[in-house]
Amino acid sequence: MLKGLKSSIGDRNPLRILWHRTKGFLAALRYGFPARHLKVIGITGTDGKTTTVGMTAHILLKNDIKCGALSTAFLSIGNKEHWNETQKTSPSPFVIQKFLRDCVTAQCTHAVLECSSHGLVQGRLMFIFPNVAAITNISKEHLDYHGSMEQYIKDKSILFRMLSSKGLKVLNMDDETFESYSDISTMRTVSYSTKKTDASIFAWQISLEPTGSTATIDTSILHLNIPGEFNIENALCAIGCTSEFVHLEDACKALQSFSGVPGRMESIDEGQNFSVFVDFTVTPAAYEKTLMTLRKMIGVDKRILVLTGSCGDRMKEKRPIVGGLCSSLADIVVVTNEDPYTEDPQAIIDEVWSGIDQNICSAKQIFDRKEAIKWILSQAKEGDAVILCAKGSDTTMWVATGQIPWNEREVAREVLRGI
Repeated sequence: MLKGLKSSIGDRNPLRILWHRTKGFLAALRYGFPARHLKVIGITGTDGKTTTVGMTAHILLKNDIKCGALSTAFLSIGNKEHWNETQKTSPSPFVIQKFLRDCVTAQCTHAVLECSSHGLVQGRLMFIFPNVAAITNISKEHLDYHGSMEQYIKDKSILFRMLSSKGLKVLNMDDETFESYSDISTMRTVSYSTKKTDASIFAWQISLEPTGSTATIDTSILHLNIPGEFNIENALCAIGCTSEFVHLEDACKALQSFSGVPGRMESIDEGQNFSVFVDFTVTPAAYEKTLMTLRKMIGVDKRILVLTGSCGDRMKEKRPIVGGLCSSLADIVVVTNEDPYTEDPQAIIDEVWSGIDQNICSAKQIFDRKEAIKWILSQAKEGDAVILCAKGSDTTMWVATGQIPWNEREVAREVLRGI
């Protein structure tokens, strides 16, 4: 009955939103409004949020600031970390408020929260009282829920409007949202960029390697042990988030020991002579950034092999776009099952396949994801780069009957050991 009632009331119906926000208030009340006792850093955006949360928490901890962090992939308090079993960016407000109360109990002074647009609209993040609000970037995603890019951008702005009167905005100067979010009144704004020299935090002399990346920021050198120019951008955002608590030089020094977030451009090394990465690449913008980064890393004389697919029950229009990007930016493309939810998984594969240009790449459909991983890894040669997209650090796959066990990182390791 409850399920039928939910389906009859639209996602953005005022009654449904009121129900969500009532739960947000009750959760905060139950746990005593714990955010009042913390410096809260909220990070939103389309891509890069989880890694940026991890970087931000790492900077704070390395500078003796005890903090907690909640992200799609993990929850941590101090140096103790465990998986986010819900696999939701912003879980139930009762989970969020309990987490904040646990941070207070553990004598944390700061908390870093990954903030989804759904969570912001539905009030799951009410009463977090952010002192810092940051955005990584915005690109087309979740439009099945938001309806349009204009509404998506507006919904993301809720985080900035939640800031206290002395709050700090951290904005991406290279993103289309910069001007509109700049207009939201706050005490202070920090901008970051890899392109515009007038940004508060500007990175230049960027060098990319398969095992890491380097950039110059002011008079400091930023060295990351994880690859990708997009991770330089994530690092700039994290440095901005901690700028009121940690000096720039100390933040850069801290990030030298950041080993990455599981399932986010994670290198899988079992002694093979080619690179293998597992990443949570799902949006067209993320595919473009990731594949272009790999090309810069390996050069034009080596090949990119990409495993792709698409999630069910959302954003159908992006599927052929993802297929097109993979075929234009990679050499070998395998389309496989991902998280079909209630949709026909073969139909999803076919929609991704419809965007692939087989005249410019070698492409193949393999329905079973494990078999697809076996095949694509068997095709790699010395110096090539293989990227397994979308599942990241997930420990389950969503199908029509619910969740089934799936750990992409372990599957990749198992297959590589077999090779």
